[in-house]
Amino acid sequence: MADLFSFSMALPFGAVEITANEHELLRLDFLSQPLAQQKPAHPLLREAEQQLLAYCSNPKFEFTLPWRLEGTVHQQKVWQQIATIRSGHTLRYLDIAQQIQSSPRAVGGACGRNPLPIIVPCHRVVAAQGLGGFNANRNGLDWMPIKRWLLRHEGIIAVADY
Repeated sequence: MADLFSFSMALPFGAVEITANEHELLRLDFLSQPLAQQKPAHPLLREAEQQLLAYCSNPKFEFTLPWRLEGTVHQQKVWQQIATIRSGHTLRYLDIAQQIQSSPRAVGGACGRNPLPIIVPCHRVVAAQGLGGFNANRNGLDWMPIKRWLLRHEGIIAVADY
């Protein structure tokens, strides 16, 4: 089994933990409580830290990090579509479902299981009416405030919306 490296960092919307192997990012998890701040030991994680900070300063920043997502064939199709959504734009679950011949509910399920939110920008996928969900309520927590922050940051929704 390959060595895994991880570190956590604080961002304007909350804390995240990033996990990578020697060559690729594998996960970005939102944390309910910040962990002790540390400097990333691996060069890829140092670059991830810099790129996440750059995105938080400039919503038009485009990530250039190498990543690998493990999931079903359907999830891979959804994540490939999500990865093409540019900052400041959204797609509806229905739009992606039509592109890959699926259903909006199945697309939403795949979005909720995206291992690299923000970098593979599932926050840019919204419902026909409203924002939809975010991060599949992992750990039983409501992560929607993060989705709202990201969409406001990118100028997609106004502060008073939703």
